[in-house]
Amino acid sequence: YIYHLNYTVMIPKDEAYNIIQQLVKRFDEQIESYKSGEYNETLTRRDFIDPMFKALGWDIDNSQGYAEAYREVIHEDKVKIGKATKAPDYSFRLPGGKRLFFVEAKKPSIDVKGDISVAYQIRRYGWSAKLPVSIITDFEEFAVYDCTKKPGPTDKSSVARIKYLRYDKYLEEFDFLWNTFSKEHVLKGSFDKYVLSDT
Repeated sequence: YIYHLNYTVMIPKDEAYNIIQQLVKRFDEQIESYKSGEYNETLTRRDFIDPMFKALGWDIDNSQGYAEAYREVIHEDKVKIGKATKAPDYSFRLPGGKRLFFVEAKKPSIDVKGDISVAYQIRRYGWSAKLPVSIITDFEEFAVYDCTKKPGPTDKSSVARIKYLRYDKYLEEFDFLWNTFSKEHVLKGSFDKYVLSDT
């Protein structure tokens, strides 16, 4: 219902809201099982994170069949960090390949708000790729980091965090999610405005 033949149908805001509302409801109903260590990152991505960003208009699966250089979302993108090459879970890009932001996925048993190492990881990815902001989420939590500030391995997880939401606030804060991270608004320049206002 999102894609038709070989072009993307921009999802209307109210439809996106409804999709995210369903995701929130399902997560809430089964939160104990999702937060058990058994429920892994891959399932979290497939069940919640992919559908969330699809609802925001992104072609997560490259259903348009674009050549590699023009994909909107790269899974396991490559980033050089020192001498090592790392792979953020998602890299969101403009047509033509300019990176906008990374999203690093975790399983819901991880403490996104308090874990120093996950905050450092996403900030290093963003800093190394010279991206203004990046996101870490396990769907239960959604944290946006300013990646223009050099990360340190002992920084508290709150350092450079510019927005933090729990899943039960997604609907209340839906305008923020839609206006900042929906593809439609990113292409209209809202992301640039958000970055300038927060960094």
